[in-house]
Amino acid sequence: MFFKKDKNENNDLSKVAALLIHAAKIDENFSKSEETIIKQALLQIGANDENLEKIFLDGKKIEENSNQILEFTKEVKNMKENDKIKIVETLWKIIYSNSEADIYETSLMRRLGGLLYIDSKLMGNIKEKIRREIIK
Repeated sequence: MFFKKDKNENNDLSKVAALLIHAAKIDENFSKSEETIIKQALLQIGANDENLEKIFLDGKKIEENSNQILEFTKEVKNMKENDKIKIVETLWKIIYSNSEADIYETSLMRRLGGLLYIDSKLMGNIKEKIRREIIK
């Protein structure tokens, strides 16, 4: 679990959800499969069945009311390296859920690599790993 149990846990998870939702919406095609990927990731990083829907809906509101991704990336940037990598893997799963990455999605991931302090070689390796898993 990425987050300590405290009163801010749902808010932190909601910001991570907002980042994942932003990636899903960037191609203007937010699908049910992307929603499922996001919810599964939230469960893996600390949400539970009782608070999952609230975290997801709060994440949608945060994403809709924000005009920049910096607000979403702060929580992820401060995670341990392994946790950041798990989030980046989820982002690539969302992007490749429709079997391709468009220019807006790849541009977002290049920006996120810098904002999250993830080396471009590592980002490329993660991208290829997920692409191979999804596009067989």
